[in-house]
Amino acid sequence: MQRWCSRWVVLGLLLSAAWAWAQQAPEPPQTSVPRIAGRLTAADVGLVINTADPYSVEVGEYYAAQRGIAPEHIVRVELPVRNSLNVLEFGALYSQVREQMPPQVQALALAWTQPFAVECNSITSALSLGFEPEACRKTCAPSRASPYFNARTHKPFTELGIRPSMLLASRSVASAKALIDRGVAADGKLGKLGAPSAFAVFVNTQDRARNVRAALFPPAGRMGQSGVAVVRREQADPDPLRRVVLYQTGLTRQNPIDPQQWIPGALADHLTSFGGQLMDGNGQMSVLEWLEAGATASYGTVSEPCNHLQKFPHPQVLLLHYLQGATALEAYWKSVAWPGQGVLVGEPLAAPFVLR
Repeated sequence: MQRWCSRWVVLGLLLSAAWAWAQQAPEPPQTSVPRIAGRLTAADVGLVINTADPYSVEVGEYYAAQRGIAPEHIVRVELPVRNSLNVLEFGALYSQVREQMPPQVQALALAWTQPFAVECNSITSALSLGFEPEACRKTCAPSRASPYFNARTHKPFTELGIRPSMLLASRSVASAKALIDRGVAADGKLGKLGAPSAFAVFVNTQDRARNVRAALFPPAGRMGQSGVAVVRREQADPDPLRRVVLYQTGLTRQNPIDPQQWIPGALADHLTSFGGQLMDGNGQMSVLEWLEAGATASYGTVSEPCNHLQKFPHPQVLLLHYLQGATALEAYWKSVAWPGQGVLVGEPLAAPFVLR
């Protein structure tokens, strides 16, 4: 355990150093990711349904049917339908999932919108990595590192003992079903010969506290033979966007969000303090707004993280894993070094790029 901890502390320091270096560099530092040899499929996914929540029951059953989730991979629990669980409530959920989910299950789809937190932790990180009480003593401090960050494996439970999870969250059953349909429709549509092009858009803003991630945005231009071009632009740029597969920015609220710009499988997030407060963002935009507008997955923090880069998706790591054919769940999870306060939402198995 000490060796693992030391490894990820060093990795966190390296990420911080990369950011500091990039503040003075004319070009962003180039990040490498490991070559992946596979990705999650429906046979790897477990589904958790809250029987106390009609939304969860209907959305869970729809997801199981659309993705072909095996009945033995479905665990039914009873949870209070509110923003956050306390430690005792979470402990019961954690134990039930660990005891009932078969060992071949590598990742989890959680079929609800609430609860999205466990005290100051996100529910996706707590259920995947275990509850982190230290994060709640000082939410702006560095938090526990994830062994799944920028990892090669597509068998995280088998190799690392963790099941990364994602909320099938939305504002209504109808929009949740549309989200699931977008994820299914995305599969394998990009990255092959003759496939239409798509764009990864990275937006620089005047919000200095939330624009820190711009130091890690990739350079503009084509991404090899993936069919994706990186576009870097300013917040005030009025030109409409089309065929967006990834969009990242840093600000409290994105208004308006053009629903015509997305393609199925698109990822979108904004670096701000409370984007992961799905139902009440303390005046900041909830990441659900990205999904309601047509994106397929997003990420936001549920408690004040300050602007540690390690607590948010690394732009290049996210993009490069997705381009290789990783699922939305894998690409997002592998891009966050310190995910304790971050909640992942969307359709977990969306994989628009052909596995390379």
